[in-house]
Amino acid sequence: MELGSDWHQWKGLLGKVANAAEAVGISDTRIEQAAYSLNQFFTSNFDPANREQRLIKDLWDEGTEVEKRGLAAMISRLAEKDAARRH
Repeated sequence: MELGSDWHQWKGLLGKVANAAEAVGISDTRIEQAAYSLNQFFTSNFDPANREQRLIKDLWDEGTEVEKRGLAAMISRLAEKDAARRH
């Protein structure tokens, strides 16, 4: 199965979800935990549709548990900041 092929749309969607979660009072820690779970699911079940998603999958596959959690947190913050800039 292929995940959305446009990097900016994919990142924008993640950012909107993270911003909405924060707006209703969900902590950064919980958002990062959700991002970790989503990354685990996506890298296990979807084919990367672009080079950015391929890089994330490759890093995820090579990372330790701590590195994966760090990567998920960074992706979440990147997407959140990008979404905030667009509004």
